[in-house]
Amino acid sequence: MAAASPALAQAPQSKFAEVNGVKLHYLVAGSGDPIILMHGYAETSHMWLPLIKALQKNHLVIAPDLRGFGESSMPETDYTKAQMARDIHGLAETLKLGRVRIVGHDIGLMVAYAYAAQYPNEVDRIALMDAFLPGVGDWQSVWLLRDLWHFHFYGKTPLALVDGRERIYFEHFWNDFAADPKHSIPEADRVFYANTYGKPGRMRAGFEVFHAFAQDAVDFAQFAKTPLTMPMLVLTGEKASGQTLITQAKLVNTNVEGVIVPNSGHWLMEEATDQVVPKLVAFLNK
Repeated sequence: MAAASPALAQAPQSKFAEVNGVKLHYLVAGSGDPIILMHGYAETSHMWLPLIKALQKNHLVIAPDLRGFGESSMPETDYTKAQMARDIHGLAETLKLGRVRIVGHDIGLMVAYAYAAQYPNEVDRIALMDAFLPGVGDWQSVWLLRDLWHFHFYGKTPLALVDGRERIYFEHFWNDFAADPKHSIPEADRVFYANTYGKPGRMRAGFEVFHAFAQDAVDFAQFAKTPLTMPMLVLTGEKASGQTLITQAKLVNTNVEGVIVPNSGHWLMEEATDQVVPKLVAFLNK
């Protein structure tokens, strides 16, 4: 009798938790040592589906929508990355996760760093993926700041300009921050994200993560005074952050492995899936 084929990885469950007065939506799959994945701007927890599938056999994987994003609630204020990290820590406490391994991309890497800096004894290892750390080193010269306008693009007029044009606005990020716009965010995901961010209040909340950068820089400069020691993997796109984030990481952590992903831009999960997912899995399985 033929052996049964192995069961396909189950789709993550969609759940909600109330923490710090914020309703957080999160995806959860698998069992084992816990891993938390933190998404970036112009995306949501949805970006992590390929990595969740690869990790869930050996790990309990949690992918939250950060405050203001996806299906999580949208507070008026408090979008510093330190506060967003406290949200995720509250979720970890609610779920009784204990020590965790964390991964962050873009804005999510800032939240991941803030989590590790505030709760270093509760983080086993951390991976940061392509962006920068405000307030660390020569941060105002980083590649992503070449388009400084969008970090100051918040308030009544910007909101009116993007209302109903969310896709046009996000195409700038998805196309211009990629090594090749034709091999960046897939069309189905572009539709999904544009629809998600097009819901009432979502763009305002998204803009707030940039509005908070000045305070983030102050917070991170303070955090950096106490270097982290847990293993840190830094993945950057050759056509994006390159060496810059790796250099920053070595200013805040004494145990850094830096990898520049060749021929990739900012959208590592989508542009270089076959390189990035195995690297993350190997690091997180240690």
